[in-house]
Amino acid sequence: MKLEKLRVLPIIKAALREDIGKGDITTSAVIGKLDSSKAVVTAKEDCVVCGLEVAEWLMTQIDYSVRFRPNAKDGTSVGAGKELIFLEGHTASILRAERSMLNFLSFLSGIATQTRLYADKTKPFGVKILDTRKTLPLLRYLEKYAVYTGGGANHRMGLYDQVLVKDNHIKEYREPRPRNKGRGRQSTENRVKKSLAELVRLARRENLKGTVVEIEVATIEEFNDALAGNPDIVMLDNMRSNEVKACVEIIRLAKIKPVLEASGSITLDNIEEYAKTKVDTISIGSLTSSVKSIDMSLELI
Repeated sequence: MKLEKLRVLPIIKAALREDIGKGDITTSAVIGKLDSSKAVVTAKEDCVVCGLEVAEWLMTQIDYSVRFRPNAKDGTSVGAGKELIFLEGHTASILRAERSMLNFLSFLSGIATQTRLYADKTKPFGVKILDTRKTLPLLRYLEKYAVYTGGGANHRMGLYDQVLVKDNHIKEYREPRPRNKGRGRQSTENRVKKSLAELVRLARRENLKGTVVEIEVATIEEFNDALAGNPDIVMLDNMRSNEVKACVEIIRLAKIKPVLEASGSITLDNIEEYAKTKVDTISIGSLTSSVKSIDMSLELI
């Protein structure tokens, strides 16, 4: 995944408006307009670096004349004390960029670092780590880039680019709420349980040809039901590892071969147990929903 500058610049500009507003009144008061400095951004703990290009684009938005020299690449594992960026130019510009730059770098590096921990555990088994839509509003594009940088893969970007039939869709489809029909009487039409296979076929018919169709199941019974509809992906939601293994075995003997995605209640402590089942992918919401930012600093030298 390569960052598209045109998609990132609006995010950067919004962050700078939020932080600087009408101006940095402290720097303007105590730093001369022509003062120049050198500075370094340093990682204060071990991490996987992510966001260097974002930081450079941010610095350019404030002052294109400031020299920006990265000393690492996104995706690189570095130790505490590593100097990630060298800056040289107007002191006021560097100070105005400092916090926003560090916020992006720390946050994205935190996601990349956490993703690498998961990816390293599943790599020996050939299982991919996926992200989810559990992201901060307006930052999903950057967060998914950080997951990719850390060695993970990207699930759908949003509701618009892939079908994912989830539990609430299934509940409403199978047992729709009764509608009032005159004098308080309720209709019982469509109350008969419908198959998940037909739901998969319906989702495929209602979307453009080639659209990926995924369905979430919670039991092996539901899995077999959905399988008859020939989905592209089946999400095995909150299943125990032995149940995931059973689904993998069913697919091994089946004519159709959908991608199997394990999801829910999977942590660093038990992920190898799931990876050993040879499921295709494992999606981890905490990659982006429970992020520990990496401690970084910018110091004038």
